[in-house]
Amino acid sequence: MKQVVQNYKSGELAVLDVPVPGCKPGGVLVRTAYSLISTGTELMKVSEAGMSMLGKARSRPDQVAKVMQSVATNGVPATYRKVMGKLDSYTPLGYSLCGVVQQVGAGIDDVKVGDLVACAGNEHALHAEFNWVPKNLYVPVPDGLAPRHAAFGTVGSIALQGVRRGEPQLGEVALVIGLGLIGQLVVQLLAAAGVRVVGVDPDPARCGLAERLGAAACGDPASAAVEAAVAELTDGHGVDQVYLAAGGGSNQPVELAARLSRDRGRVVDIGKCRLDLPWNAYYEKELDVRFSRSYGPGRYDPEYELEGRDYPIGYVRWTERRNLGCFLDLVARGGVDVQPLVSHIADFDDAAETYRRLKDGDLKAVAVLFRYPEQAGEAEEAGAPAVAVPAVKRPGDGVSGPARAAGTPVRLAFVGAGNYATSMLLPHLARRDGVELSAVVTTTALSAANAQRKFGFAGATTDLDSVLGDDSIDAVFVVTRHSSHAELTRKALLAGKSVFVEKPLALTEDELAGVLAAVEESGNDRLQVGFNRRFAPLLGEARTRFGARTGPASLRYLVNAGRLQHGSWYLRQGTEGSRFAGEGGHFIDTASWLLGADPVSVYAVATSGNEDLQVVLRYPDGSVATVSYVTTGAPGFPKETLDLVADGKVLRLDDFVRASVHGPERWVSSRLPRARDKGQSAELAAFVKAVRTGGPMPVPLESLVATTSATLAVRTGLAAGAPVTLARTR
Repeated sequence: MKQVVQNYKSGELAVLDVPVPGCKPGGVLVRTAYSLISTGTELMKVSEAGMSMLGKARSRPDQVAKVMQSVATNGVPATYRKVMGKLDSYTPLGYSLCGVVQQVGAGIDDVKVGDLVACAGNEHALHAEFNWVPKNLYVPVPDGLAPRHAAFGTVGSIALQGVRRGEPQLGEVALVIGLGLIGQLVVQLLAAAGVRVVGVDPDPARCGLAERLGAAACGDPASAAVEAAVAELTDGHGVDQVYLAAGGGSNQPVELAARLSRDRGRVVDIGKCRLDLPWNAYYEKELDVRFSRSYGPGRYDPEYELEGRDYPIGYVRWTERRNLGCFLDLVARGGVDVQPLVSHIADFDDAAETYRRLKDGDLKAVAVLFRYPEQAGEAEEAGAPAVAVPAVKRPGDGVSGPARAAGTPVRLAFVGAGNYATSMLLPHLARRDGVELSAVVTTTALSAANAQRKFGFAGATTDLDSVLGDDSIDAVFVVTRHSSHAELTRKALLAGKSVFVEKPLALTEDELAGVLAAVEESGNDRLQVGFNRRFAPLLGEARTRFGARTGPASLRYLVNAGRLQHGSWYLRQGTEGSRFAGEGGHFIDTASWLLGADPVSVYAVATSGNEDLQVVLRYPDGSVATVSYVTTGAPGFPKETLDLVADGKVLRLDDFVRASVHGPERWVSSRLPRARDKGQSAELAAFVKAVRTGGPMPVPLESLVATTSATLAVRTGLAAGAPVTLARTR
């Protein structure tokens, strides 16, 4: 399929061929009929991409702060790779469309194949021929409403939420500053609510359009006519509410809002304009400044948007989905007329040129629609047939692969192409001799296309089964979200592939049992979990310098994990498990490798709220390892520090930058700054070698299982308040 994309580093706009997204549970696959360009938000993003690197940094100081924190935690090289990987990637455009349901995912019962729906979301309602849309971000289109008009649904919801924030009352007077697409819709919604409206915009054509659509008067912000109209309509008191729907760097809108508001009026910011509030003016009138957050309640809440959890109507009357349905109903009943706002309808194949004309000012428009080939005409009949969906192939039984013939490359497939895969794994594999990146599989089309472009994959797809059924592929990397690791690993093992799965291997004992059952059923134990720290060169050298030990050891591992940003998928414990379940295996595996054994018991205690964990691991020879996993530490302190004490010797590791051994002979690594190497390159080399030669996997399966069991036992121990004894695996 085709999709509109932009490279944020170069500013390039293109219509790219990408795979059709998969239809996941909890949503529907939609074939687009019309999508709407947001001439405000999207053009701002397009213009930002054309800036210099310094200009980009100045426009996004919040992102600069994140980069600096990443440098402190991960070092300059890793941060550079991550940042440049993001910048030099294609990003999607679009967030408002109408289309036809092509496939219905599990758990969806409110629409069927062939239904016309309006869709929202800057990750799900993109300028693309097909989109997967979760339940709370689509609504059925009312009978009789044309698809090109239903494509306004998302932008209409933004305007509607802004009006709700203003709490208009019958007979009030409102001022709308900025008569672009959002402003024009706000004017109509207010007029439909019985509010008299004065509009402000420097463009006479937009002022005239707003008056035709219901505004009592409109004019230039510097015009005396605006103030005269406000004075006449309000008997000189000032407007009851002001809606800021303007953009740009001028502070004129907020100053005008203060001047024309009544005492204790309401000012609602819908757009993205400068907000240097003149203190005296706002204080003296005690103005109520409010912000309107996008489509309504539910926006930016992953449990609502991605998992389909609705808010009870008795507590939240107007959610983003209910706003979307309400706006479409208003348009269908004639309460809002969007047809006069349509300045231009462009063929989807001409998308890049259309954006260029808008950016350069050659195309003056309030609203621009993309019309999709063939589909639009069918959708106008409201009963377009569905396209064929590839049949699901079941993976067959498999056995572990033999050694590769001399000179034959090891062929790899990646399932998942997120930040970790593209910054920490693929750069090492893409430049390794004897490796061929055969296929990348993702659930979103653009991430697969980005990985294919940057790392040279031979193919990109959203169809996992076609990759598992490809006999030419030797190994599969599972680098997806935690909740899918065990099932994807199980499928790949049954298909006879060698498997590299990022931690964790499993989130529950049942998932772990399922993986082991697949090993037993297929006879394929070619499995590696991404416990990379045991492969770190600095830690390996320190271990060698420490030497063999004769007595039990004490090991302390402090992990200054820090707090996660709000909204991070790591925080979704209901689906992705606890944070420690996701990454705690790293530290348990490192301790076990240093001690040369697997733990026999786990005891865990936590501070109030389970934010900080102390995990005590006992080993067969009496050694003890304590992993302190804390989220409340100072962000500037090193993330990982480790001390191993035994036989009169101490090994010290400082965040994979420096190491030392104190004993009869003292050794200290170079104190010159060095990049943090946590072992990914060496780990991948060992895995590829094992696949190529047919030799043993880098870490025995028994050890992978023991580490996973110990990680899962932390949750059991916390609940029981007692040590958990682990079954010996070797």
